[in-house]
Amino acid sequence: MPDLVERIDVDAPPERVWALLTDWERQGDWMLLTDVRTVGDSAQRLHGRLAARTGLPLPGRRRIGVLDTMIITTWDPPRLVEVQHTGRIVRGPGTFEVLPRGAHSTVVVSETWYLPYGYLGVAGWFLSRPLVLWGLRRSLQRLAALAERG
Repeated sequence: MPDLVERIDVDAPPERVWALLTDWERQGDWMLLTDVRTVGDSAQRLHGRLAARTGLPLPGRRRIGVLDTMIITTWDPPRLVEVQHTGRIVRGPGTFEVLPRGAHSTVVVSETWYLPYGYLGVAGWFLSRPLVLWGLRRSLQRLAALAERG
């Protein structure tokens, strides 16, 4: 059961960071290789549903990759959103937390993944972990840059 925790300081107020972080349809602006869409009614609330596809874009088509479905389990603006990943491959809790630092913010992302496929899933995680961490760090840098630009 791998755990990931990454954080980044952002020179922007928590409300601006929160608005960008939870604008699900724009998450692809900062999250590498990912498109997110809301499912059903507004996902800006408790029990809202999201579907993210992470992978390589194909010309004129959607991305080919992993579908990550989620349900929002905690909604506490502008501080905390927790989701439960419910997909076939990506399963487990995830958290976006925005901590105020005066007029600035710290964003903390936490993920716990329940790996599928037994030992094959463990081996896959061992091989992909460095790339996943690099992608998450790079995505958070892009989030910070967007928030700081306003």
